Parts: sequence; structure tokens; C-alpha cells
Amino acid sequence: MAYRARVLDQVLDELFPHLAAIAIEGAKGVGKTATASERVERVLDLSREFVRDRVAAQPDAEVARAGPVLIDEWQLYPPVWDAVKRAVDADPTGGRILLAGSAGVPSGVRIHSGAGRIVSVTMRPMSMVERGAASPSVSLAGLLTGGRQRVGGDTSFGVAEYAEEIVRSGFPAIRALPPRARDAQLDSYLSRLVERELPESGAVIRRPDSLRKWLSAYGAATSTTASYTTILDAATPGEDDKPVRQTATTYREHLLRLYILDPVEAWLPMFSPLKRLGAAPKHHLVDPALAARLLTLGGGDLLSGAGDRVAERTGSMFGALFESLVTQSVRVYADAVGANVGHLRTRGGEREVDLIVEGPGNRVVAIEVKLAGGPPQDRDVRHLNWLEGQLGDRLADKVIVTTGPAAYRRRDGVAVVPLSLLGP
Repeated sequence: MAYRARVLDQVLDELFPHLAAIAIEGAKGVGKTATASERVERVLDLSREFVRDRVAAQPDAEVARAGPVLIDEWQLYPPVWDAVKRAVDADPTGGRILLAGSAGVPSGVRIHSGAGRIVSVTMRPMSMVERGAASPSVSLAGLLTGGRQRVGGDTSFGVAEYAEEIVRSGFPAIRALPPRARDAQLDSYLSRLVERELPESGAVIRRPDSLRKWLSAYGAATSTTASYTTILDAATPGEDDKPVRQTATTYREHLLRLYILDPVEAWLPMFSPLKRLGAAPKHHLVDPALAARLLTLGGGDLLSGAGDRVAERTGSMFGALFESLVTQSVRVYADAVGANVGHLRTRGGEREVDLIVEGPGNRVVAIEVKLAGGPPQDRDVRHLNWLEGQLGDRLADKVIVTTGPAAYRRRDGVAVVPLSLLGP
């Protein structure tokens, strides 16, 4: 299969020639190995026992051999990280070492932080641009510059296509499969996670069925700030023998370390007139397809309004997963320009903005997500216009991402952008 370029390639083009070592981090199956392999002459695959044995015998020599090298699944032999640190100390020439990992360092294992030697970048499942849904006509980087750039473009991508994209997944090897095989692969991905990946990472899973239920409840809380107690209660309705809170916390910590949970943290800006902002994260799995599969929802189910949400009385599961799909793409594009992504919600919930992209110079693009129901109305953009009143010129742009057919700018300055037309 021919390699499909990723947005991260742009980041690596800028960084790798100048940096000796870069660690590409992310969940299994997002494409780290394929992307890294395009840039190296040799690969040390530490998922293979004989390669681990060889590296363990002489780690410094294996790392320092000629040619750019990819050290794949490095966390399976953590001492190799320190060998990379020593190699960079000895020769800081750019473009030498890529590391790829689908988990953080196992608990109890001590290694050098990598600060000053190894730069980490995150890779996520494929954004809409990477999926080839359409040619983007609106650039997130351009929106961040301010000036309210001209917005335009048309797309035939509609609600049904977005429902299909949610369940089709952004994992490169899964999305190309026919529906039944795709579902089987997603089921297998989740089963391996519970039965193998988590135990191998040091998690003690005494009740795999309880973990699966907790994951399903977390998926049903997608795009909400539901408390972890609420999620635990939703995972065990009517059960007296619930997992203790510490058990659920352990699940969460290990799932974060494996990059399966990908929450959006609250935006808590410095030097801002905004007060009484909430600090709770907004829940997302690394791919909305995992949430849909955990809840046994297909594209048709989403279109019919099926699926029960956790802690939300309004909105559909389709709306929540569409917001997650938007979030996934926006984070990929934001990483490409060195921007951070958060969300805004006041403590009482009176005001909220789905995504806050903060770029260099503390310029902000505020984004709301709207699934369907015709062109956005004034009530749909009221929080964006309120935020502009609070931030003034610091707000570079205000955007509502939709499933509609065209990109344009409203009279109040809000850019209306279909997801398929938004790019890096």
C-alpha cells in the first residue's frame, strides 16, 4: 500500500533536519511506524524479542550505528531511551534518531526525562484532510493570524457522510476495510487493549468486564465534562458491588498512558478578564469510532438518533461524536502550527465554547460545533460573540464548524466552515 502523507510530515520536515532525536507518541495503529519509516534507513523493532535481546546486549552501539534509525515500540525496552540520550550528547547532529511508542514509561521504571535531547510530538488518527474527504479551503493557521480572512468553498460532504466517517475510523489500517471486517477489527482493538495492552503496561485488571463497561460509559460521556463519579455510576447502574473509585482512577491513568483517552483540558488563560472558569476536562477517546463501537452504534444508528448520553439531557450521541471528530481534526491541525487546544466553560455552565485554539502570541480562535439543522442562527453563535466582547483583539477569529454545504462569513463576523473544508 502506497504511503499516504500525514499532517505530521510537515512538522517532521521542519524539525527533524535540525534535531538529533524525536519521539513520535500516540495510540497503537495511528500510523507512527509508517510515517517514521519514510525517513530512516534502518528500523529497530523492539516488539521483536530477538531485536530487544540484541539491543540489550549493546544499546549504545545499536543506537549509534550509521544511518537515520527508527527505534519502534521503544517503551518495551526503556533503557534504550537513555542510550539515545547518550548518543545525542555525543553527537547532536540533526536527523539521526526517531523513536515511536504507544505507551509511556511503565510505572516504577526510571529513565532520563529526555529534556534538551529528545523532542516529543504527538500523532493522532487521521484528520479529515488526511482522509481525503475534500480539498480544504479554510486554513486554521490562517484563522490564527487574525484579520478575518475571506472564507469560501463548497462541499458535497453531508450529514450521512460524516456519520460514516465517525464509524469508519481514523486508524489507517482499519478505515479501508468493509463494514463487517472494520467492526471486527475495532472489536479486536478494544479486546487487545483490555486483555493485553493494559496488563503489559503494568495495570492489574481483575475484572475485565468492569473495565469494558467503564470504557463504554466514558464513550457515552464523549464531548461532556461529566464527573468521573458520574461515569462510574453509569458504568454500573443498579449494581451494589461497584469498582472502588481508586480502581476507576487506575483505569483512567493507564488508558491515558496508552493514549486511548484524549481529553481536552479546560482553557484557563493567563492575563484574561475571564473569571469563574470551570477546570474539568472534556472527555474524548482517541478516535470517535472506538466510542461508537463500544456503544454498538453504526452510521445508520447515528442518523436515527440512537445512543444514550451520560450526564447530558439535550443533544444526540451523533452530535457528541461529530464534535469528537471535529476535535480530532482540529488538534492535528493545531499541532502542525504549534497551537494548543482547550475548551471553555464557566463554572455554572452559563457560557461555553467547544474548542479554544491558542496559538503563538496568545492569539485565540474560538470554535463552536453544530451538527445540522440548517444555517447557524444567532443563538448558535452567542457564546462566540460574548467571548469576543471579553477578549477583544486577542480573539483572532470565531468559527462555527458545521455539516453544511458551504463556507462563508456571517454578518457578525463568525466564519461558518464545513468540517471537510477545514485544514491545517
